[in-house]
Amino acid sequence: MYDVVVLYEHPEWQKPLFAALERRGVRFAPYDLKSAAFGNDDVPQAAVYFNQASPSAYVRGNTRAVPYALAFMRSLEIAGARVLNGADVFAFELSKSAQASLLRRIGVPTPKTIAFNSVDGLRARAADMIWPALIKPEQGGSGARIELVEGVDDVARILAERPDTWLPDNLLLVQEYVPADPARGIVRLEFLGGELLYAMRVVSHGRFNLCPAPVCNPEDGGEGVCELPSTQAPPVEFYPYPEVPAEAVEQAKRVVQAARLDVGGIEYLDGIDGRRVFYDVNANSNLRPSIAQAFGFDPFERVVDFLVAQVEQRRSNRRQRPL
Repeated sequence: MYDVVVLYEHPEWQKPLFAALERRGVRFAPYDLKSAAFGNDDVPQAAVYFNQASPSAYVRGNTRAVPYALAFMRSLEIAGARVLNGADVFAFELSKSAQASLLRRIGVPTPKTIAFNSVDGLRARAADMIWPALIKPEQGGSGARIELVEGVDDVARILAERPDTWLPDNLLLVQEYVPADPARGIVRLEFLGGELLYAMRVVSHGRFNLCPAPVCNPEDGGEGVCELPSTQAPPVEFYPYPEVPAEAVEQAKRVVQAARLDVGGIEYLDGIDGRRVFYDVNANSNLRPSIAQAFGFDPFERVVDFLVAQVEQRRSNRRQRPL
């Protein structure tokens, strides 16, 4: 019935993609993960499904969208569908501990990380951690519930005062804190089809919500739509980074390949101690048009090019399949 079905949850993030698909005459359908149902005898309705679900759905009150997305994509893949950033990739994005383990296994520098489900469990491993550290949810999601802690007693206090810190999946991480020059911020590399789309610097002014979507961090510095606690810090700033080091791009590309990302964003920072560390893998990439335009293109047109190529490849493979 369709060329592409886009799985989504956020009411604003996908609008530029939908507009680009319409402009190009691609037969597509949006699939809202917030309220849906599927059956075990359903037949795939598109040549390609494009997963744009986000781990941060729970901060918007859409907690059930995440397990639904995972189950639905598994069912689609069992039925033979082509799902970009499918179930295995999405499960990887939902696990910060798995990301940290993969980065270490493939030799990409990453902060020391410990996952725990009780304060006592963490206390038993406290000597293995490099303090201070960041506490963050295993599932992650738009920088929600990330805090700087000096030790296990800090963690215990936070959890006693705010038990909902355990949400959404009752598993937390402490991750080594690597100080960086605040004026230079962090670097985010966007990849499409395994190749670098663009690089940008993100100056956060102490914020952890670094979502590149203009609706979450507007160009004019106004209030965004992300439902995260506001701070008094200045707005997050985004800058094109054409001079990104080739070595950093190659390291990020290895992450993309190992994680099998079709589309994704990889984040790293250059510590004041001279270390470059990679710390975040995003399968749901919110592209920032102003950054891509600085490089001379519309990022959503590039995404549509990629989706159309995937549809054509899928159909070509079917035509070549023996009867």
